[in-house]
Amino acid sequence: MSTDTSPAAKSAVNGIRTFLGLSGLIALIVGILILVWPGKTAVVVTAIIAIYAIVGGLVYLGLGIFSRTMGGWARVGHLVLGLLYIVAGIIAFTNLQHTALWLAVFLGILVGIMWIIEGVVALTTLGGAVSKGLTVFFAILSIIAGIVLLMSPLWGAVVLWWLLGISLVVLGIIQIVRAFTFSPKAL
Repeated sequence: MSTDTSPAAKSAVNGIRTFLGLSGLIALIVGILILVWPGKTAVVVTAIIAIYAIVGGLVYLGLGIFSRTMGGWARVGHLVLGLLYIVAGIIAFTNLQHTALWLAVFLGILVGIMWIIEGVVALTTLGGAVSKGLTVFFAILSIIAGIVLLMSPLWGAVVLWWLLGISLVVLGIIQIVRAFTFSPKAL
């Protein structure tokens, strides 16, 4: 029995290593950008979202105009949705910094509300919880964190943005190391 790996296995390992290395490098670069230029990076992310909105709006408009299989109301709905997406994208581009700020506040509020709801849901499942103490602790912590975030959603969004940057740097480095240490035995 030969210990040599087949060409297909070598190709798969090289593909996996390349994916791990590239994804790690991208995560590392984005994480560094967030940490070094948090505001500018947020503006770039906002621009990407605005482009997505405009492209999505054009797709919806195209579906509403050219689809022959949709009924009248579905076509109208696609047209309206397409126009809304395009208008939102254009408005976002008129002042990317203000839009980035608005998105940060919106996400801060959204995460705050989700944390409060998550805490309440945890309390409602208390009867079936294996560790009631841990469940209560999690629920109280989640509710308090949500309330704090709602009191200052912009500050909370900034902290979450920094945590994202730190996480991307750490995960990027780990992925790059995995790219160099990935073994054919893992297949």
